[in-house]
Amino acid sequence: MPKMPEGYLEKRKDEILNACNELYEHSSFHDVTLKKISDYTSFSRPSIYNYYETIEEIFLALLKREYDLWSADLEKILDQPIENRKDFAQAIAKTLESRKTMLRILAMNLYEIEENTRLESLTDFKCSFGNSMNVFKQLLEKYCPEMNEEKRKKILYSFYPFLNGLYPYATPTKKQAQAMEAAGLDYMKCTIEELASDFLVELLGE
Repeated sequence: MPKMPEGYLEKRKDEILNACNELYEHSSFHDVTLKKISDYTSFSRPSIYNYYETIEEIFLALLKREYDLWSADLEKILDQPIENRKDFAQAIAKTLESRKTMLRILAMNLYEIEENTRLESLTDFKCSFGNSMNVFKQLLEKYCPEMNEEKRKKILYSFYPFLNGLYPYATPTKKQAQAMEAAGLDYMKCTIEELASDFLVELLGE
């Protein structure tokens, strides 16, 4: 078998992930199929199985890439001159505005995706997830040095579950908005950044 050029495998995987991401932007999780991805790429449907065994593995790989990108954005904050907790919260919240795919997958389908993925792929994803938590811890240690370890843990394990519900609240569908209005719910329209910033400010305290 001829040796593949450096980066060839990653480029092939990225082509699949890019197609999945593009399709997911305009349809639901269950509407994105291997056949549609093959139609969108240079892959035949059977050849996709050389890289991913299920559609859930493709979504998990896409989510892993999103977490890697988010971690890289969080790491950039470590070099910023931030003077107070409100600015610190806003800096973190701002990184989430460009991670709508990550937040949508977390809100809609994570349990199902993880359940239908090989342990090897799931472990690979959990490493990226864990890395984002480690960077978040570094940020808390740097910008909230007076905070004790117990308080940092509480913030971490409150903020991460909060992310799972962030997307659907900030971006309701037309039908959801109509239903909330009909039900008389007091819905306050906010962006992802605004919601994340306000919540993190509350967690950080004075």
